[in-house]
Amino acid sequence: MGGSTLPERELFAEETPEQWNAAFRLLAEILPDDRASVVVIDEVPYLMERVDAFEGMLQRAWDRLLSRKPVLLLLVGSDLSMMEALNSYDRPFHQRGREMVVGPLNPADIGEMLGLEPAAAFDAALVTGGLPLICAEWRPGADLWEFLRDSLENPISALLVSAERSLAAEFPPQAMSREVLRAIGSGERTFTNIARAAGGIAHTTLVRATDVLTEKRVVAAELPLSLRPSKERRYRVADPYLRFWLAFLDPHMAEIERMRGDLTLSRIKERWTSWRGRAIEPLVRESLARLLPDGTLPAAPAIGGYWTRSNDVEIDLVGADRQPVAKELLFLGSIKWLENAAFDDQDLAALQKHRAAITGEPVPLVAVSRNGIRCSGLQAAYEPAELLSGWRRA
Repeated sequence: MGGSTLPERELFAEETPEQWNAAFRLLAEILPDDRASVVVIDEVPYLMERVDAFEGMLQRAWDRLLSRKPVLLLLVGSDLSMMEALNSYDRPFHQRGREMVVGPLNPADIGEMLGLEPAAAFDAALVTGGLPLICAEWRPGADLWEFLRDSLENPISALLVSAERSLAAEFPPQAMSREVLRAIGSGERTFTNIARAAGGIAHTTLVRATDVLTEKRVVAAELPLSLRPSKERRYRVADPYLRFWLAFLDPHMAEIERMRGDLTLSRIKERWTSWRGRAIEPLVRESLARLLPDGTLPAAPAIGGYWTRSNDVEIDLVGADRQPVAKELLFLGSIKWLENAAFDDQDLAALQKHRAAITGEPVPLVAVSRNGIRCSGLQAAYEPAELLSGWRRA
């Protein structure tokens, strides 16, 4: 309350209530009756989990005290599943609030904020996740490698510490969910490989851990999108920044703390192209979902990917009428996200071959390329600037 502009705010310093009920009563006393006030309670999921009957105390305080004042009560938390539960049918605070998701900066926002070209804006989105605190440390005019060099030279930079703070708030260090998350973040996508990378944990333990991670929306569990059902579920870290942090930074924190971030940076440069090629896929799919229909392709209610267990057939983009089992395929596509190579005839031939493996219909073919298109025979093609325009409309 030290920075509050409420009248009589000094009462909190004088009394320092030790119970939430007392804190709510004192708050209600100092809220003015004749003008609007804003009250913000942060880390609500933590309070729900650690404070006995917090939700009940909040409900009683709202019904009996706070709702009688001209006050806007903002309850803030990063755990979406917990925040949604707060307002669910069987909880004390049900129907007393309205949910609002405040997302990170999107690629267009990032590009505008940092003065980056479209392709570079997508790269920045993959590294920062659009988190304002991290983006604020990106010097205007700096490119990706300059930003990473600066961040890795500072062991307490937002790029390094934000993920650890977030994970510490949601998962205690001893929780198996963290080990499973690290396995997924290292690049493992299938159930069997995740179990092996997490130390050979038991099936039931892994199921429980993946359920927790997907419920909290830290991890996305996806099935192939096609005309036939499949059980080939794959997992990925949902947040781009956390995915980058787990892959490149978390395993080498000791190195960075010894002020050898230069070694970490060299390792990122070696793996960047291959890592980025897969990491960009969810962002491209979301970009197309925002962009379509565009006069060339129809709106697609579902945009995903397709793969087989052996990966002998893998399609980056599948647009369909529904997921995961579609009635109609609207388009199939390939993503080529390289610095210097364009999408060419060889890439088109591979896409045509994979189309034939899943359907005999002439489903439209689409290419997404970071560095241009050098072939004909596509229904549609997209480059970074076009993808970015979908976010500007939102």
